[in-house]
Amino acid sequence: MALFLRAHERRKDGKVHTYWSLVENRRCADGRVVQRHVLYLGALTSAQELSWEKTTGQFDAGARAGEALPGLAAERELQSKEAAAMAVHLNQFRIERPRQWGACWVALTVWNLLKLSEFWASRLPASREGTRWLNVLLTLVIYRLIDPGSEWRLHRQWYEQSALGDLLGEDFGLAAKDNLYRCLDRLLKHREELFKYLQRRWQDEFGAKFDVLLYDLTSTYFESDPPFPEGDKRRFGYSRDKRPDCVQVIIALIVTPEGYPLAYETFNGNTSDKTTLKQFLEKIEQLYGKANRVWVMDRGIPTEEVIMEMQQADPQIHYLVGTPKGRLSKLEAELVKLPWQQARPSVRVKLLPKEKELYVFVESQDRLAKERAMRLRQNQHQRRAAKLTG
Repeated sequence: MALFLRAHERRKDGKVHTYWSLVENRRCADGRVVQRHVLYLGALTSAQELSWEKTTGQFDAGARAGEALPGLAAERELQSKEAAAMAVHLNQFRIERPRQWGACWVALTVWNLLKLSEFWASRLPASREGTRWLNVLLTLVIYRLIDPGSEWRLHRQWYEQSALGDLLGEDFGLAAKDNLYRCLDRLLKHREELFKYLQRRWQDEFGAKFDVLLYDLTSTYFESDPPFPEGDKRRFGYSRDKRPDCVQVIIALIVTPEGYPLAYETFNGNTSDKTTLKQFLEKIEQLYGKANRVWVMDRGIPTEEVIMEMQQADPQIHYLVGTPKGRLSKLEAELVKLPWQQARPSVRVKLLPKEKELYVFVESQDRLAKERAMRLRQNQHQRRAAKLTG
């Protein structure tokens, strides 16, 4: 970092007035030097110029004693009486353009720990116009990790409020909205290679295990009206967001208990949950090979046919899934006779082996308290509504 004074000339009332600023030089990763305005000083006398030279010298350890800094008046008499360092009045300082630095630095450190630049460097080369796509991707990833939102919000607000540009040696041109959207288009074809690479990095760095997989689906809707282009996945379907009037897409995700994602897929908005599992069983086996895995999922995802295939697989694919309510009623008489086993201080279980299944009946005191509180609130709302209508 090098600080120096820079003169700004302004013609007013037929005279030329000189004003001074304190400027900082910063070297970017590509060798470019970018200047940042640090402090506006206004008009200075010769003695004040010399005093500010001494002050900036305290920040620049490489500056040689007596060497004039760039921008100072050439005609200044160096033989003038020696001036003391400029006194700084802290009560007159004000903060301008504060930016988030710590979180960006931590996120960048994690990125480097996973060696993600090694993976993406050859897949995201810089464009002929000089756009460094790797840094655009870094910005998108760190933004989603720290303060997730839309690309437009990143472009309009977040980038300028963060220190990421300083850490990457980039200016605001990096966060041009077209760059952000175009970068996302370049990532999709590398999806499966990326998941394989991440799986190895998580295993090496964090000792991650992949024998238990959590599988679930969600949806996201669009306030747009058909018709849509051929092949578009936006469809009307069962809406988890309580927006049956909007088209949607279904998103399926597989993660480990620690939260490491292994695969995802986007389906048509009218896709039934129970039709997706078989495809993902094949996808995980194709990506990561056969292994003794345990799949954890909601009761509405696996069909009897898929469960049978999981039982007959070699090696067998284990699963933990909610029991359909109809079948649970048939098991009630047998479960009542079984003793309780304490699993945790507030959780107890009953185990019922039957045919090829092991049924686990769980009672959680915390869950019971939560459900009772929910029913109590619901009853209170209903009583208030009855009074208002009565």
